[in-house]
Amino acid sequence: MEWKLLTQADQVTTTWSGGTTTQLAIAPEGAVYADRDFLWRLSSAKVELEHSDFTPLPDYNRLISVLHGELDMKIGDGERFGLEPFTLRSFDGGVPVESWGMCTDYNLMVRKDKCQGIAQSVALSDGAACRWTAPLAAPQEGTACTLALYCVKGGVSLPQAGVEAKEGQLLLCRRADEGAVELRAHGDTVVMAAAIYTR
Repeated sequence: MEWKLLTQADQVTTTWSGGTTTQLAIAPEGAVYADRDFLWRLSSAKVELEHSDFTPLPDYNRLISVLHGELDMKIGDGERFGLEPFTLRSFDGGVPVESWGMCTDYNLMVRKDKCQGIAQSVALSDGAACRWTAPLAAPQEGTACTLALYCVKGGVSLPQAGVEAKEGQLLLCRRADEGAVELRAHGDTVVMAAAIYTR
């Protein structure tokens, strides 16, 4: 597997009505979020309004997690609930969503007819290591897999690949195999690990 390191210099930050959003990665490479024709997108938003409405994205499924701060959500006609830090919630991007609270979040958007995605947080103490495998059933033959490791805190290295990401950086591997990935922490570390399958 060949890994690519994306640093803050590769990220694109834009302003929206409730704060700012930093695009961490998008596929295909060079796609424009505003055109709504991308396959998948990873981003981190800073929500700076106490109450805001999510942008409708009817062609996409979404995963969201809180990295810093507090966030309450109401999805469609459901009840308002609090999203605990580093837990993930999936929802249909076409359903109206309200949020309360100011936070920094993590977002994965995947196109409904083309992609399937999963993400989870991995917390490691300084010097600790683990083998991470995407918790998703094996995809259909011919499906391409992308692994994305976003370092939220500390630093993480992949000894078998000889690469390392620091806080705020992303490690990306396109067309990865389904084997486990060894992660090693440098300092107390939190990583948001995602696997995206594209048909």
